[in-house]
Amino acid sequence: MAERKLWPGADAPPVWDAVPDWLSRRADTHPDHDALCLQGRRVTYRELHRSASALAQRLQAVGVRAGERVALLARDGGLFAVAVHALMQLRAVLLPLNVRLAPPEMGFQLADAGVRLLLHDEHTREAASLAAQAVRDLAGGGEGGERVELWELTDAVWRNRASGPVAAADENLVRLADPLAVMYTSGTTGVPKGAVLTYGNFWWSALTSAVQLGLDPSDRWLVPMPLFHVGGLSVLIRSVIYGTTAVVHDSFDADAVNSAIDSDGITLVSVVPTMLDRMLDRRGGRPYPAHLRCVLLGGAAASRHLLERCQALGVPVAQSYGLTEATSQVATLQPRDGLRKLGSSGKPLPATEVRIVRADGSPAGVGEPGEIVVRGPTVTPGYWRRPEETRNAIRNGWLHTGDIGCLDAEGYLYVLDRRRDLIVSGGENVYPAEVESVLCAHPSVEEAGVVAMDDPVWGQVPAAFVVLRPGGRADEQELRAFCRDRLAGYKVPKRFLFVERLPRNASGKLLRRKLSEWLHTQPITGSPST
Repeated sequence: MAERKLWPGADAPPVWDAVPDWLSRRADTHPDHDALCLQGRRVTYRELHRSASALAQRLQAVGVRAGERVALLARDGGLFAVAVHALMQLRAVLLPLNVRLAPPEMGFQLADAGVRLLLHDEHTREAASLAAQAVRDLAGGGEGGERVELWELTDAVWRNRASGPVAAADENLVRLADPLAVMYTSGTTGVPKGAVLTYGNFWWSALTSAVQLGLDPSDRWLVPMPLFHVGGLSVLIRSVIYGTTAVVHDSFDADAVNSAIDSDGITLVSVVPTMLDRMLDRRGGRPYPAHLRCVLLGGAAASRHLLERCQALGVPVAQSYGLTEATSQVATLQPRDGLRKLGSSGKPLPATEVRIVRADGSPAGVGEPGEIVVRGPTVTPGYWRRPEETRNAIRNGWLHTGDIGCLDAEGYLYVLDRRRDLIVSGGENVYPAEVESVLCAHPSVEEAGVVAMDDPVWGQVPAAFVVLRPGGRADEQELRAFCRDRLAGYKVPKRFLFVERLPRNASGKLLRRKLSEWLHTQPITGSPST
């Protein structure tokens, strides 16, 4: 077959698989523009590039190479940011660790990704040490066990200067197919798996988000949410791509966020519903300044009450739907559509396709609930060392999210259930199977079932139904302590209910819906053995 010509005499165009290094380019074009605004420090693009390059050279001197996974555990947002950019200068692969995880959870991720170096700050020194020990425990302990080296980040990174260009930055280009990060997310099996996110995933996420939400050279995007989550990390990276400013708060404080919006020129802010609810409570009905053009709301479904409250106060809220495997945003509702499409997550980003499919894979009709499937350049190429799970999740190029939603006649997405079993507690995902597997490791527990329980502060919290073994002896206090040693605090059940048996169907599948009914409507039989 003859090669197709674009027009007479034209050759096939080259395939552009690389772009100029983002931070190096911004240090050249925007040297004196604020790259980061930290609580107590402003960092220009020139300063960020110098500090990141210096740290990259130090890491390179101890053997860190392109493609190597390096873990990062830090509460200090500034140190987290400079470490991310240092690893990007080396083209090493970032593994951000959730500071709220228990040491065994961190240890699993470190071992699974083959990490040999863990960067941390003074606030996470002890947790990093325990995580490293957990890796040795997984490998059998002793001198022959796997070892993770620790490297503490300090404020000295802001004073260091690179001695020259970083050797790993090949031709100062970013290869879009190269992995930038491995971000672990628990699955319905209870076993965490690392979604590989490439430079191209973040590049397309940034460009298409700008088309959806608009872009102003003076934008200042406030991130009062953890940078180890894909939402926070995405803002950090897309701000460099845009040449705008990322404003980072190390923790969420409603008064501090409101104050920053008023006095620091914040134009966009990313929050989850529980954060926004607290901001409005503390605001006391005062309007937000006109320069705040978008409150990007994600992490969990927003209640109709919260959305109506925002509309009444004129808050430019943009509800969004996203997930780690799609590099954060999939669909976003523009603020101008907030009242007309109340409760919708909006339309897909320009380069992203969204479909709703029935259980047999056929397309669902308008308004018909089904599974949300996603395709586009922001979707992960797969899970780290999980080929079977990758094949199950990504079929014919479509990411099967497991979430339930529908599309209206205008193509607006409505998310009906963020995964059938998922518990979203204050923006953090809790997978019941993961909690159940920990509970069942207790010697007195025969089986357990975990479901969501409504909570006025966090939206949802986990509640556990427990069946004890014959002769087993355990009470709520003991099981809570057992879980707390093995799970992040937000995953620990807030209520334990002891029952004689769990509801199951004829094939033995646990009926979580029945457990939810028990939680709200039925008296609970059985009692803890003490």
